[in-house]
Amino acid sequence: MRLDKYIQKLTGSGKSEARLRIARGDVCVEGEQIRDNLHEVAKLDRVEVRGIDTDLTKTEKRRYIMLNKPAGCVSATTDPEHETVIDLIDTDYAESLHIAGRLDKESTGLIILTNDGQWSRRITEPVESVAKRYRVETEKEIAPETVVSFSEGFYFAYEDITTLPAELEILGEKSAIVTICEGKYHQIKRMFHAVGNRVVSLHRQSVGKLVMDKLAIGEYRELSKEEIAFF
Repeated sequence: MRLDKYIQKLTGSGKSEARLRIARGDVCVEGEQIRDNLHEVAKLDRVEVRGIDTDLTKTEKRRYIMLNKPAGCVSATTDPEHETVIDLIDTDYAESLHIAGRLDKESTGLIILTNDGQWSRRITEPVESVAKRYRVETEKEIAPETVVSFSEGFYFAYEDITTLPAELEILGEKSAIVTICEGKYHQIKRMFHAVGNRVVSLHRQSVGKLVMDKLAIGEYRELSKEEIAFF
């Protein structure tokens, strides 16, 4: 969100007053004085006006959304070329949301959106080790020994890391359920590539105890109090 719009929304002031605050040097983002009205404020940025904490998550109603992400939609708040998951949220508070765990462009399934930064960190921080469950379809038959390979982890030379053990449940010749407790870049696709196979579709079914219900592709709903308490 643009800084001037952020300040307007936060304070209830008009555009001129918000821009005057910025021009006077009264506004800091992540500890840095910002005088640019067009500066983009990220969803978890700490913003101060005259030394007062102005975290939007403390002044807005907290929102928790489950979305069934379609293929071709990017996990981003803005994108100049592609439809984003935020574009699918037809509400007046959509711009205040951020994504708690992304999916790549062609993957589908459960996306969680919220404006509660502390809550979302309990999903995304590596130390929390929240399990994510995916339905996978592959190009070639999945060899039985792949189960062992996934349980042992894979070394990714580019990042110089070894993945944590993952659970692979083979459902059919070319279909499986994969459960991981981390989210490295294209992790599941890269793990299958390491055993000479290719993922042709990837659908996230659950994050922790939160399970995707019968939402149609592109549909969303707010989480229940019980679901919010999962994290």
